[in-house]
Amino acid sequence: MPVTTETLSPEQTALLDGYRWGSGYLFAEPPHSSLGTMGEMLSRNIGSSLEFMEHREYLPGDDLRRIDWNAYARSDRLVVKMFREEVHPHVDLLLDGSRSMKLNGTSKATASLSLAALFASAAAESHFSFTCYTTGNGCKKLERSNSIPTEWEHPTFDSNFNPSESLTQMPPDWKSRGIRIFISDLLFPEEPSTVIARIAANSAITVIVQLLATADIEPPWQGNVRLVDTETNERLEIYLDTTLRERYKKNLLNHQTQWHESARRHNAKLITVNAEEFLKTKRVDELVSSEILRFK
Repeated sequence: MPVTTETLSPEQTALLDGYRWGSGYLFAEPPHSSLGTMGEMLSRNIGSSLEFMEHREYLPGDDLRRIDWNAYARSDRLVVKMFREEVHPHVDLLLDGSRSMKLNGTSKATASLSLAALFASAAAESHFSFTCYTTGNGCKKLERSNSIPTEWEHPTFDSNFNPSESLTQMPPDWKSRGIRIFISDLLFPEEPSTVIARIAANSAITVIVQLLATADIEPPWQGNVRLVDTETNERLEIYLDTTLRERYKKNLLNHQTQWHESARRHNAKLITVNAEEFLKTKRVDELVSSEILRFK
């Protein structure tokens, strides 16, 4: 019996939509890289592939096998050979599974699933393997997440742990030297550098996608508002006026600036995606302009 949208759950529909949209994209090669016969991409970082990159002065602790003895014979200086690093064709996706990603009245949960499936589709079109994890009581690999997204175990987005706690308690079984993508609203209290460092360690390419709902970006204009902490269920009644609204937007901008600065320090790419706009347009132009994806 063929699968139709009528037989799919809302989560499967979101995953199927994203997988369809992603079929028009490929993962972009890093600048100045090349694809080998084994399908491995080469990054701009230093590593141990067979492609020679440059020399540098020998430093105590360097691998003696990398010393260029011919150069030493010519110049009487110890230098080591540096090689371009291999990027394995694998994509690890990490979804923020906390409650804020399923904020009432927003499309964040749906967009998170569709965006993850889009990345999986682009990976498949690029002949890369992929795996998806979600944060919670540690980082959990979604069952069947290396297959068609409609077959994935569905994340519940009900965790009381923030992603930093999850990464500390039980990090994903990352693929060494692969591509890592973290999808989150980033609206949790943690030093950005701490989180990015844990994700980027021993990766080749790190991408942070801040997925925000319109309500996260533009709070209600003014009036009585009940604020509910989605992690603790604490409630606060306030009157939202122009001053508070502008203070919120300023704080959000400062928060985003800190994340962008930390991403640059760790050679990670950070982009912001509006959940509702993404589901409406079915496009991720921000990912293309950031040279993460490219059109087929």
